[in-house]
Formats: sequence, structure tokens, C-alpha cells
Amino acid sequence: MRTGAALVQASNAFTEENPAKTWRLLLVTLFWIAIFFVGAVAAPWLALKLACSGLLGMTIVRLFIFYHDYLHGAILRGSKVGALFMKAFGWWILAGVSVWRQTHDYHHKNNGKMLGASIGSYPIVTVDVWRSMTPELRRDYRIARHPITILLGYFTVFIIGMCISPFRRNPEQHKDGIVALLVHFSWMGLVGYIGGWQAAVTGVLLPQIIACGAGSYLFYAQHNFPGMKLRNRQDWDYSFAATRSSSMFDMGPLMHWFTGNIGYHHVHHLNHRIPFYRLPEAMAAMPELQDPGRTSWKIQDILACLRGKVWDPSREQLVSFEEAEPQGPVGVPASL
Repeated sequence: MRTGAALVQASNAFTEENPAKTWRLLLVTLFWIAIFFVGAVAAPWLALKLACSGLLGMTIVRLFIFYHDYLHGAILRGSKVGALFMKAFGWWILAGVSVWRQTHDYHHKNNGKMLGASIGSYPIVTVDVWRSMTPELRRDYRIARHPITILLGYFTVFIIGMCISPFRRNPEQHKDGIVALLVHFSWMGLVGYIGGWQAAVTGVLLPQIIACGAGSYLFYAQHNFPGMKLRNRQDWDYSFAATRSSSMFDMGPLMHWFTGNIGYHHVHHLNHRIPFYRLPEAMAAMPELQDPGRTSWKIQDILACLRGKVWDPSREQLVSFEEAEPQGPVGVPASL
């Protein structure tokens, strides 16, 4: 069984893009975006509008994977039209190129490290660090990993985390965060002006909340699942982090379509230059990728992922707040 650089090198066989297929899949995705958008704003019955709104939100998740893969250099390599479209999409989806590339590239280089991997990801601290944290730091940590924070990723992860906070840290470097807010809310305002407030809600706001919430949970579960492993910096290994710190998210063909195969996350982390539509092919062809940690959309799996809060090196697993601090949290309601 190959490991380390040999495993990464073997995965390079799947990094070749088929540009015609990329554009065909992109245009099909945009077609369904348009269909669901029209249904969400113009359908004659509210129930149909809401159904189209939900489908639009999930199709936006798929479109985001094109953006994600483009910034990884996996698709649309050297395409000027693709570059323009993806830059505009980044503003529209509230994830400007500067902050997404900076934080997500850091995440890939530091995924699975016991300390220092929180940039571009949900924070994880060890039991010892948790026990030494002040009540205020514990509160912030609890909020960052709270299910409501994940569910409302539209506000917490994208508007605040991707736009406002980066701009406040470095206005010059991350001015596209403000551009993204202007583009996003101008689009919402335009739809509302033409079609009324209900069209703005069902055609823009609700789909974005669904897309960002689903995307935020997907990202959480891909790195916070039962069986996930972390290593200290001295023992850290890139291929180990890819195959043991990143999950395989089991789902049916339709959900794999909506999520752009990002459920094959351990394969993606092994080699981020593999186009999303080749991830299943790579997994099937490489024996080393056949036994990843797994999760799914099942309620019990979602609860299991959300239950893990703090890393316990002695047990090599995520544990609950109660397990990390048997005496009970300090100065913070247990309900969090």
C-alpha cells in the first residue's frame, strides 16, 4: 500500500481535466439554476415556490464546487472566460477570491494538525487547552462549533467570516469582501424591486441560506466525524491527514450531484487538482482510498458529528464538552 509522496504521485493520474466536459457540466448546472430561480420567483403556488427555492439552494452548492475547484486549479485552467465568471460568482456567493484562496489554501496545508489548523476551518482544541481556557474563550469556542452557527452559515460563515471580518482585518487585501456584499445585496434588491419582497425571499435569500447552511455543515462533517484523527506537527503527514482527517460522505447519486462529489473529501484532500467529476474514479482505482472514515446525512451520523467538540489525544478522538470537563463547563450554560 502506497503512502506519503508515492500515494500523492499515484493520484496525479486523475488530475487531467476534460475541458469540454467541464463546460458541459457547468452549462447544465446554470440551466437548472435558471429553471429553479424562475420557479422560485414566478411559480403560481407558494408550495411550488418553496420547493424550487430549496432546489435552487442545493444547486448553488453544486455551482460553488465549480468555483472551489477552479481556485484549486483543477478545472478551467487558463480560461479567461472561466476566470471572469468565477470572480463574479465569488462576489455573488459572498466568498471573494482573496479570502477564500488564502484561508482554504491554508486549510489544505494544515488539515489534521492538532494545533494551528483552525484558519479556514472550524476550531478544534485539545482537552488540556480547553481546561485552561477562560470562560470568555470557552464561550467563543462553543459558539463557533454550535449547530446553530453551522446552520446559519449564510450569516456566520459567509457574511461575517468571508466578508466583514477579513475586510476589517486587512481592508486593502480583502476589499472584495465589501464588493461581494454590494453585489449580493444589490442582486437581492433588484429581484425584490422587480418581483416584490416575496420574490427576493424565495429567489435569493432562502436559497442562499439553504446553500450556505448545507455547505457549512458539509465542511464541518468532513473534518469533525467519529474516527477522525489528528496528529501533532512533528508527526504530521500530508497523506495521512488526507485519508484519516477527511471523511467520505456517503449519499445517493442525486445528493452527490447537488454537492459536486465533494463527499469524496479524502480523495480531494489527497490531491486537490483532481476535477470533482473524477473523484469517484480516483477512489475506485486506488486501493489506499477504499477504507476512509465515513459519515452521512442520517440523523444518527449528524448527531455523532455534532457531539464531538474537543480533541482528546489520550483517546485519539473527539469528545463532548462533558467528557472533556467532567466537573462541567466553567461559566457557560451546558445547553451550548
